[in-house]
Amino acid sequence: MDDETFRAWARRAADWSVDYLAGVGERPVRAQVAPGEIFRQLPEAPPAEGEPMDRIFSDLDRVVMPGMTHWQHPRFFAYFPANASPPSLVAEFVTAALAAQCMLWQTSPAATELETRVMDWLRQMIGLPQDFSGVIQDSASGATLAALLTARERALGFTGNANGLAGGPTLRVYASEQVHSSVDKAVRIAGLGDANLVRIPVTGPLHGMDPEALDAAIRADREAGLVPAAIVACLGGTGIGACDPIEAVAAVARRHGVFLHVDAAWAGSAMICPEFRDLMRGADLADSLVFNPHKWLFTHFDCSAHFVRDPKALTDTLGLRPSYLRTLGRDGVVDYNEWSIPLGRRFRALKLWFVIRSYGVETLQGMIRDHVAWARELAGIIDSDPDFELTSAPVLSLFSFRYAPADAGIGAGADDLDALNARLLERINDDGRTYLTQTRHENRFVIRFQVGQTTTTRADVMMAWDAVREIAAGLRAG
Repeated sequence: MDDETFRAWARRAADWSVDYLAGVGERPVRAQVAPGEIFRQLPEAPPAEGEPMDRIFSDLDRVVMPGMTHWQHPRFFAYFPANASPPSLVAEFVTAALAAQCMLWQTSPAATELETRVMDWLRQMIGLPQDFSGVIQDSASGATLAALLTARERALGFTGNANGLAGGPTLRVYASEQVHSSVDKAVRIAGLGDANLVRIPVTGPLHGMDPEALDAAIRADREAGLVPAAIVACLGGTGIGACDPIEAVAAVARRHGVFLHVDAAWAGSAMICPEFRDLMRGADLADSLVFNPHKWLFTHFDCSAHFVRDPKALTDTLGLRPSYLRTLGRDGVVDYNEWSIPLGRRFRALKLWFVIRSYGVETLQGMIRDHVAWARELAGIIDSDPDFELTSAPVLSLFSFRYAPADAGIGAGADDLDALNARLLERINDDGRTYLTQTRHENRFVIRFQVGQTTTTRADVMMAWDAVREIAAGLRAG
């Protein structure tokens, strides 16, 4: 492809992107295809000769797009958002054009130094103290794994990487049932074993970890000859937004000398609003914290902000510096590959820089405040509807509910209501006007609703509720 042809297709791709985002609200939110439907339309063998771009773009629209779930849809209320925005998309165009491998300072000094500065902006925006340093990871899962590897090494006196874990002490990690499954995965990958992830009971309206139970579990493990290595505190759990009492948990961690990691993957973005920071009180006492700007700060995936109190502990755990990766003649520079599990690194800081500069902190705060207000308003409406039950109060912009009509003609048993709500959710998502997901809360099947997509309006929230009520009425009638 010569330069002028590239220019034409780059413009076509930009126009396609603008048109897509302008019209995404008219599409079904969730892909309406059966398993294998896309696969069967793709040739079994690759083309021997190049194909014209016109044909490729035609197949993008004909084959690929029907199989896409539209995460940028204004009525996407499932999971948590993988947020994007026009400034972030423009930055991604530039990042793709540069195609830089930003593993070392010398492989792109601007990428390293911009990341350092932008991460400090984020630190200020969420109210962390100056003794935290930040790095952009690929995901909260990667950051949590890095944190638990660091905790493992600290508990072993930084001998685990050198000597292995065989024959060493049994290390323990503590978390509630409300933490994300990435914690379970990190415990496995770190070689600690499922049996050594200790589940602490929850208490209170935010379903947070019981600090007294945590303290007792650590004391019991020590008496049994086990080594407490890490606590993972939850700030805005995926299921219902559960929040641990971080300040009290941090006091237990300090009392016992245990590494504390705070997983704020979704809720951390809301901490740019000072009025929500009661939820993170005590986070300044943690050893590390992660949140995802790609969830609720209008920045394309992947962009996960990982803050650490002691960068040397992280780099002593993850860093390797063979001769071919040394930046000669530049002592003291930061090589972020030593802060991450992968060696290769994209220029992720650029899109975050574009977003923060383009919107400004006050506009970003306003968008998050709107999402929280609309979620709380809808939760109140559902709570007053006799056919529905609010099963967990809003935590920021996330709550859960279920359909529980008194005259549905079914028994009052939990299994019946679980089945009814599963059918309702399936029909909601097949309908295409909105997209919701489920969780289990207090041993019940409940439907989650979270507000956070970049272009969502109050009207979208209310339109989704209208669709839920309409489909529920049809389910009862049918």
